[in-house]
Amino acid sequence: MTYPDIPHGQAIDRETARSAAALLLAGRASQQPMARLPDAIRPHGLAAALAIQREVIAQQSDAVAGWKCALPSKDKLVLAPIFARTVFRGSTCTVEPEQGRALVEPEIAFVLGADLPARAAAYTPAEIDAAVGSCHMALELVQQRYAGDAEVGFLDQLADGLLNQGLFLGPVIDRVAAYQCMTMTIRFELPEQTQSLAGVHPNELPQRPLYWLVNYLSQSGVDLSAGQAIITGTYAGLIEMPLATPIQLHYQGLGQCGLTIEARSR
Repeated sequence: MTYPDIPHGQAIDRETARSAAALLLAGRASQQPMARLPDAIRPHGLAAALAIQREVIAQQSDAVAGWKCALPSKDKLVLAPIFARTVFRGSTCTVEPEQGRALVEPEIAFVLGADLPARAAAYTPAEIDAAVGSCHMALELVQQRYAGDAEVGFLDQLADGLLNQGLFLGPVIDRVAAYQCMTMTIRFELPEQTQSLAGVHPNELPQRPLYWLVNYLSQSGVDLSAGQAIITGTYAGLIEMPLATPIQLHYQGLGQCGLTIEARSR
């Protein structure tokens, strides 16, 4: 499998990346919409955005419990960390709401059952498949942290984690069915309405971005560890869900689960 050769642009020095990351983390802690980074430390290329993202990871007191990703395009790399305290299992998860609603994206998660340490040689799909311990229903939890008038672009979002604010990790689903899941009907059942969506994976098969991510991180010197969850693209775009409301989530032919999304206490 080959991927486009994407120019990363000019790197930035460590101190600049540290300063930018500190501002982004302060913005998260404030729980208020953020202004765009000052131009002197704002990312103007992929290398700079990824350097800031790495510093966000380094300055966190939380471990990386997973990653979001998609296949690269001619000018974009889609990858961002998911932190441990924002991963929810069971029947309840919490979010920073957007205008009183939760923003979610339905996905399939691959949870590693074995480590994939960084190495010089590329991992084969068979090696990556062998390291996958389980496949799960999942919802990416989404948050637009920048203010609406901040005039940010993709690189600003990449530096800040591409709108990720966490992951709801649902029940285990059949591995063979997950690997073949190009399309599926997704149904959100609420007490007073049902929303049915025709789901299509943006990269055809959900494991294709997984293969890319493992090797991209490996070549970048980043180890992946057993227990980390990797999501690879939404089947149905961004969906608004009510808070404090029982939801039955159905993935046709794969599984179902119940959950309630609550607003994070401040």
